[in-house]
Amino acid sequence: MALASVLALTVTGCESGGPDANAQASASNTPGGDGKITIPDDIRDRLKEHGIDVDQWKNGAWKDWDRDDWLREAQDYINPIIEGLWNPDRMREAEDPDRGVQESDLSGDQGVTDPEPPPVDAKAVSPTYHDNVPEAGKVFFDSPEGTMVCSATVVADPAHPGRSNLVWTAGHCVHAGRSGGWYRNIAFVPSYNDRALSAGELAGATEDELAPYGVWWADWAGTSDQWIARGGPTGGDGAPYDFAVIHVTPEEGGTGKSLEETIGSALPVDFAAPAVPRVESITAAGYPAAAPFDGETLYQCQDRPGRLSINASDPTMYRIGCTMTGGSSGGGWVATASDGEPALVSNTSIGPVAAGWLAGPRLGEVAEGVYDSVSRKFAGQ
Repeated sequence: MALASVLALTVTGCESGGPDANAQASASNTPGGDGKITIPDDIRDRLKEHGIDVDQWKNGAWKDWDRDDWLREAQDYINPIIEGLWNPDRMREAEDPDRGVQESDLSGDQGVTDPEPPPVDAKAVSPTYHDNVPEAGKVFFDSPEGTMVCSATVVADPAHPGRSNLVWTAGHCVHAGRSGGWYRNIAFVPSYNDRALSAGELAGATEDELAPYGVWWADWAGTSDQWIARGGPTGGDGAPYDFAVIHVTPEEGGTGKSLEETIGSALPVDFAAPAVPRVESITAAGYPAAAPFDGETLYQCQDRPGRLSINASDPTMYRIGCTMTGGSSGGGWVATASDGEPALVSNTSIGPVAAGWLAGPRLGEVAEGVYDSVSRKFAGQ
């Protein structure tokens, strides 16, 4: 969940075109000769088209959330790097979108839904997180409601084997859905608080301690048309399509290494995962932040999934017992793939207002279309 016992759902700009139609966005920032991030001329031109001055944007103009100026469509996505914006204080203070599902929202004729699973206590991952779950991390972003946070997973890129810069999260962690547009200042921090420092120790923590593998800004994002058109803040609207893929670039120009090379790992994504009855176990990871958690510790839940259908016309979702709360939204769900190796099969999307279970979309054609489109965008780079 995006940081509350209810996970946030988000929509991204639209791009139609068949069953795997998807929404995507771009804002490429490239390192200049001095190693500093520069804004390419084409991006500057697009910003000007929307009446946005790059320098004013970086100096605080991004805080203007006027509805008429809030960019929503896929081709309008912009996310210029603002060096130093995600300092330790802002990362620690980030909150979740605080969206949950009432039991009344899940009643009625909705297709196949299994009995509610008993809660499974979330277990803290032993430090260092990089040694145990190297692909996990946090996504930070700004919304009209303030500074927000979700969880996310580094995934493999078929266009760049061994050199992926792709991150999987929930759609509601990058876009506000049918009632809004793209969130701003989206950035990924792998292995956040890697050594599991306590709240007291974190008070004086440096950026290197909170973000030992750097801060990576999203220069491209994609999500489903369905999430964009139907995703909502409550009731699970759009949840079966609540997934997103972001392409990232290092804040300070980096060393030339990809995200995967930097952390040493990336999970494959299984778009043909077996039906729920044939899945023995799923492990969900995330940084829950709503009480009784504080968002600083990585947790996991392991359970045999059941089925959850919010709308009879939409794909049935996976559901597991888990006490993780908001902040865990977007975190990866991992199961054994057909080759016997672990693979990402879903992400945390929604949960009840009173924590006890989590649900995530079953990834199929639409999800694969989003993933492939983001990969193809950077295939020649």
